Amino acid sequence: MARAKSAAPKWRRCPADRPDQIIKAALEVFGECGLANARLQDIAERAGVSKGTIYLYFPNKEELFREMVRQTAVAAIERAEQANVQGTPTNQLLAFMRGYWAFVRSPVFITIYRLVLAELHQFPDLGRFYAEEVVARGQKLLAGIIGRGVDAGEFRDIDPMVGARMLVAITVMNGIWRDEHTGVPLLAHKSDDEVFGELAQFYLHAIAPSEGAFAQADGAPSDVVSFIPFIND
Repeated sequence: MARAKSAAPKWRRCPADRPDQIIKAALEVFGECGLANARLQDIAERAGVSKGTIYLYFPNKEELFREMVRQTAVAAIERAEQANVQGTPTNQLLAFMRGYWAFVRSPVFITIYRLVLAELHQFPDLGRFYAEEVVARGQKLLAGIIGRGVDAGEFRDIDPMVGARMLVAITVMNGIWRDEHTGVPLLAHKSDDEVFGELAQFYLHAIAPSEGAFAQADGAPSDVVSFIPFIND
C-alpha cells in the first residue's frame, strides 16, 4: 500500500507568503507571551521558518509589532476611510460603528488591546506609533462623520473629537466584557447583535438634537427616552 504524501513543510511555501506567515505567528506569540517576553526564535518556529529568515523582512521585534498593527488595526481604519457609504451622516456613523464593533470583537483586537495596555509603556516609540497611526487616525475619521452630522443638524452641537472619544470608549468596554478570555464575560448572556443594538441606541440617543431622535437605530424600541429614566424627571 502506497504511503500517503505528507503535507509540504512550511518552509516550502512561496517566499512572497513568508511576511504574512511571520506576522500571523508574531500575533499568536505576542498574545501568549507578551511583547517583552516574546522571542524571535519562538516566532520563527511558529511560522515554520528560520530565525534568520525573519531578519530578511523585519530588523527587530519592534518593527515586527509595527507591521502587525499596520496589517490589522491600521488596515481596518483604511477600509473605513475608503468605504463609499451613501446617505446621511447618521447612516455613515452606523456603518462605522458596525465595522468598528466587528473589529473590537475579533481575536486580533483583543491581543493588540492587551499589549497596548500592559506593555507599551515599556516601549515608548511603539506607544507613540500606536497613538499616531491607530488612535489619532481613527478618531479623526470618526470625528469627521460626527462633525458632518452636527453641521447637518442630525446631531446636537458637540465637539466632534469628544464625541469620537466617547464612542470608542463605550465600544471597547462593551467589547472586552463580552470576551471569554477576560475571565468574567459579563455580557455572555447576550449576543453580539444585541449588545451592538444597545450600544447604538444609547449613543445615537446621547448625540441626538432632541429627545427620541434616531430611536429606530438597529431595531431600538421607539420609546427610547424611557431607556434612560432620569431624562423624563
